[in-house]
Amino acid sequence: MATSFDSTLSSLGIGRTTTSAQVKTAAQADQLTQNDFLKLLTAQLKNQDPTDPVDATQQLSQLAQFSSVAGISEINTTLKAIQDKLSGGSTSDALSYVGHNVLTPGTTAYPRTDGGLSGAVELAGDASDVKVSITGPNGAVLKTLSLGAQAKGSVTFDWDGSTKNGEPAGAGPFKVSAVANNNGASVGTTPLVWAPVSSVSIPAKGAPILTLPGIGQVPTTQVRQIG
Repeated sequence: MATSFDSTLSSLGIGRTTTSAQVKTAAQADQLTQNDFLKLLTAQLKNQDPTDPVDATQQLSQLAQFSSVAGISEINTTLKAIQDKLSGGSTSDALSYVGHNVLTPGTTAYPRTDGGLSGAVELAGDASDVKVSITGPNGAVLKTLSLGAQAKGSVTFDWDGSTKNGEPAGAGPFKVSAVANNNGASVGTTPLVWAPVSSVSIPAKGAPILTLPGIGQVPTTQVRQIG
């Protein structure tokens, strides 16, 4: 389908080259590339009226503007690569996670040696009531912790490992869920659990990936705290 940009090129005697191997979306087709800009500039020079040539000052201004845009695009690409490298950290930094516990978004938690567990809940807004439920392997709710009113952000909790009947809950693993409301209106929650890091993988790009038992693979950018 011809676009307004194609019509402009056609009026200047320029044909856009396309191949069946490269299919562009309508948005991509309307974008002016550096090659397109140079073709337009050449056509402008070829078709100008010799008795009334285009103002050279305007041409220099156009070139300067396009060069600035192209330069900014290259700078953004470079900065993105630097950001990926910095967020990933060094290999030694990534390997230092092994053997430590990390606090990260998740719903599966293993108890401490004393039978209890701790964690946190991230609240998307202020809440008048926050509750955390601990569920056993069979799906039964073992204990519900009431955290009361809490402000937006992260709020910690600690469970002593006993059921609502006062009995030991066992070795788990347990499921952690949270609900919150603000005077009847639901508030978004994200449970955070502690988990040991069993291994680390380092991709070619991006942050290192931690393998956490019961949770799976989590990038280091998702780690809230290291214990």
